[in-house]
Amino acid sequence: MAEPDIDDIERRMNKAIDVLKHEYTGLRTGRASTSMLDPVRVDVYGSSMPINQVGTISVPEPRMISVSVWDKSNVKAVEKAIAASGLGLNPQADGTLIRIPIPELNEQRRKELSKVAGQYAEQAKVAVRGVRRDGMDSLKKLEKDHEIGEDDAKMWQEEIQRLTDDATKKIDEILAAKSKEIMQV
Repeated sequence: MAEPDIDDIERRMNKAIDVLKHEYTGLRTGRASTSMLDPVRVDVYGSSMPINQVGTISVPEPRMISVSVWDKSNVKAVEKAIAASGLGLNPQADGTLIRIPIPELNEQRRKELSKVAGQYAEQAKVAVRGVRRDGMDSLKKLEKDHEIGEDDAKMWQEEIQRLTDDATKKIDEILAAKSKEIMQV
């Protein structure tokens, strides 16, 4: 008797949670870190590339990030990508070196970052719901092709929904922890 690939569904939901955790490493809480620039993508050579593929990122001091751009012709594009990233950073180019001072987090900036954290969490939930939809679609197909019965289909639907609820709860917990960390002065 056929059955949906529950392990694959669970693996894909966990992947969405891992992506969220990774994105949160880029959300700053006041200290400079190279991972802060992970979400930044730069439009160069006709495609969108992660910033770490166009230059070397370093943290010369606790409140400063620097990006040493390898190709001088990409400096403007990198500067523009950082400024447009929604991270609230103000890059300053000096030749092929871009300095990014990390501003002190004020109350308004903390609220903005909390909002960004919420958006990341919502993207993760959308991904989890997409996985649930795929699982439910494959269930409907199995049922339609008479590979599983109505009762089995109902049991699998409940299992997929349980996985979805668990993943959503985990995302909410991660968001709550990150928001608390951001709002801490």
